[in-house]
Amino acid sequence: MIDIDFESLRLIGLTQTIASQLYQLPNAPANASLVRITEIQRDWLTVHDGQAEFRARVLPALHDEALAVGDWVLSTTLAHDERWLSTLLPPTTHIARRGNDGRHHSLVSNVDTALLVMGLDHDFNPRRLERYLAIVKTAGVEPVVVMSKADIGDDVEQRMELLRQRLPASIPLLALNTLSDDAAAQLAPWLGVGQTLVLLGSSGAGKSTLTNTLTQAGQQTGGVRKGDGRGRHTTTSRSLHLCAGGACIIDTPGLRSWQPDADEASLTAAFEDIDALAAQCQFRDCHHDGEPGCAVRGVVDADRLLNYHKLMREARRSQQTPLDRIAQVAKWKVMQRAAVARSKDKLSKR
Repeated sequence: MIDIDFESLRLIGLTQTIASQLYQLPNAPANASLVRITEIQRDWLTVHDGQAEFRARVLPALHDEALAVGDWVLSTTLAHDERWLSTLLPPTTHIARRGNDGRHHSLVSNVDTALLVMGLDHDFNPRRLERYLAIVKTAGVEPVVVMSKADIGDDVEQRMELLRQRLPASIPLLALNTLSDDAAAQLAPWLGVGQTLVLLGSSGAGKSTLTNTLTQAGQQTGGVRKGDGRGRHTTTSRSLHLCAGGACIIDTPGLRSWQPDADEASLTAAFEDIDALAAQCQFRDCHHDGEPGCAVRGVVDADRLLNYHKLMREARRSQQTPLDRIAQVAKWKVMQRAAVARSKDKLSKR
């Protein structure tokens, strides 16, 4: 059994669930210590042991693991005082996305709350926000929608009301100035000791500014470009930061591609309002796309329903094998030829 200082490690997010996994590790090195990954670079990682940060490398046994910021690992010190990571503890939560190439990309692990940051300026995009919500909900992480730039945004009240009507009432929705000390007060319910939060959003939405406000750190931040309002990339890698109150915050770069790493069932659960209404539809297999007796269409925001259908199509495509895709293309070609033949037949009879 590895001895740990629970109170020190709790300040970097250790929970009883993670700590209990130490009892189940077979053949754990006697001189190993429990650390948390706070940053990942190409050749090295930064980890925290509850007292300080240090650099470490990965032993061959961990090369096949998709390590992410927030993971808990065992560290051993070998020759020349070099630190090496040897064992990964299974994460309680893990957020990942699916790239355009279909591969899984790990983002963060062991987070309790996702702060979904979107600006009340040119960054405002309800469809993208719903995509963020689908990603974190399917990972079992609780979302909090943070609308930044409330002090300088456009049509703030109208946009906040639009989101209140569009999003499920169960999702917390906040408008704040990320530079103000009031931001910490508004987010206090999610900043308790041992809590881990991740900031997700586009570049220039205010994630790093909010991190600085909550941690009193000095991360570099940047504004948005004049004209199109698009953000400048100031955060280039995911990194974990400590708050004075005992919470941890993982800041992330803005990502251009946000495809949920989820199947149809998981996405349906992420759109809980649509899922609840669907139980009242006349047909159990209702697709909410023109069927009679649909309880969803006309109640849920029309654009939200369109976005739901789009995400479901993406999920179906992501689950297809190459043979499935070939069969689908062949099916559509047959249907297209049949349609052309019917059209020619109708013209010949005129």
